[in-house]
Amino acid sequence: MAWNPEIFDRVANAPVVPPRLPLVVLLTGFTDAGGTVSSIVDYMRDDLDPQPVAVFRNDALLDYRARRPVITFDQDHLSEFRAPRLELSLVADALGQPFLLLSGYEPDFGWEGVVDVLLALADEFDVSTMTWVHAIAMPVPHTREMTTTVSGSRADLVQAHSVWKPRTQAPATLGHLIEFRMSEDGYPVAGFVMLVPHYLAETDFPGATLAALDRLMTATGLVFALDGVREEHRAYLGRVEDQIANNDELARMVEALEERFDSYMAADGQTGAADDQRFDEGDLPSADELAAELERFLADRPGDDEGLF
Repeated sequence: MAWNPEIFDRVANAPVVPPRLPLVVLLTGFTDAGGTVSSIVDYMRDDLDPQPVAVFRNDALLDYRARRPVITFDQDHLSEFRAPRLELSLVADALGQPFLLLSGYEPDFGWEGVVDVLLALADEFDVSTMTWVHAIAMPVPHTREMTTTVSGSRADLVQAHSVWKPRTQAPATLGHLIEFRMSEDGYPVAGFVMLVPHYLAETDFPGATLAALDRLMTATGLVFALDGVREEHRAYLGRVEDQIANNDELARMVEALEERFDSYMAADGQTGAADDQRFDEGDLPSADELAAELERFLADRPGDDEGLF
């Protein structure tokens, strides 16, 4: 496999990578309903102290004018320039179990080159599995357990966790290409698509982060300390319920979502596929309708700094 040294650098004095580790892929930049992937990347970087093994070169992969880096202006001078990061790192979970993590932005350019490098590194380190997550907005209620669509070569995970199995075409992400190429090369792979309530998709929704980390643990055997995320989720749900309780129209919309969701899940349990029903059919309110109603509701509550929407 051809290496492209122009798009990445090996890190000097990088830690030794043991063989047969799971690889976790977390890429931001396309759709990230509920801030799911971004929150997990922050969790990994802030709480688990990843040790970079290979760093991809921004100048070769990024369109800076489309996604500008962040500069800090401190009163009368520039104090910090935060460059985007795309790194392959060695990480340890809450029990000290090591794994490999590819995390950061989805490149604007050089997808095939990035995948070639990643496949070569996966072969060099003899990774055991590849698991990745991303999140999309769906007309599902926040009052039910978060569901997923699962793709990949691990039939056990697809069977156990995939509740929506459409046949469709969609805009691809680099995560899709990594899954596709690694599947071709015979790696056990699984991609989890978190189905996030569409009326919460523009917020940072801790419930999506919690559910995604749970799926990663299931797929890899890793263990993450999630008490902080659970507490954030409880507080978040409390604010959501307070807002819905004070608006009858919002309450009716959520009830409609619950009825359709429960009907879908009951049919799925009976048929194994729910071929005759879809999440997006029927009289469900659209994301725009929910957002508009939430905006109207919040407009009647001036000075409410705790509004989520």
